[in-house]
Amino acid sequence: MNTAPPSILPAPTAATRPTAATHLEIEPSVLYFGTPVVLLSTENQDGSFNLAPISSAWALGRTVVIGLGREGQTAYNLGSRPGLVINLPAPDQWPAVERLAPLTGRNPVPSGKPEGCRFEPDKFAAAGMTGEPSHLVRPPRVAGCPIQLEARAERVRPDVSGEFVIVEAAVCKVHADSRIVVPGTNHIDPAAWSPLIYNFRHYFGLGPELGHSYRTRTPRGSEGPGARADA
Repeated sequence: MNTAPPSILPAPTAATRPTAATHLEIEPSVLYFGTPVVLLSTENQDGSFNLAPISSAWALGRTVVIGLGREGQTAYNLGSRPGLVINLPAPDQWPAVERLAPLTGRNPVPSGKPEGCRFEPDKFAAAGMTGEPSHLVRPPRVAGCPIQLEARAERVRPDVSGEFVIVEAAVCKVHADSRIVVPGTNHIDPAAWSPLIYNFRHYFGLGPELGHSYRTRTPRGSEGPGARADA
């Protein structure tokens, strides 16, 4: 992670210096320590489309690395039909995401799925979401998601545990809601965009901005181009 040089960081004070803490050794059931929620749209074998929420995705340049359950329909689809759309919902879309959570596109339901999981052939309708045509891949984008990344799965492989699948997807087109783009640029305005965060199985948005990296292209206040008068 790139952070600002010490010269532009606020000096620590008695109020901001970390205090001594007691750490406990624990065994949490999950390690979702604040990750963005992503909705993946993929193509089923019969030409229909699947929609699945995931909470394990991160970007490296133009590649998005995705973690999936091995038995899910999404992993099954990407093994032979590599087109997909990586849709990033906004915080207020969490109810639609949660409506997808107990659904699977696999029939019969795989034995490894959590109790209460049920088969649903039309997950877009079940979630109350609408598809819109993509430009370069067959699966549709999710209308209403502020950021939509058309991509192709270039590598699909099992993880070291054998329980999951790791997908390396090359992004080929980015769609962004005009309201979150810095006018006249190709940059997302971090003050206008908030991802939906999955924090130990609870949904959150972002809080107020604390600072920025020295590499930012969207400085705030009076710090340069892209600044907003109301910042």
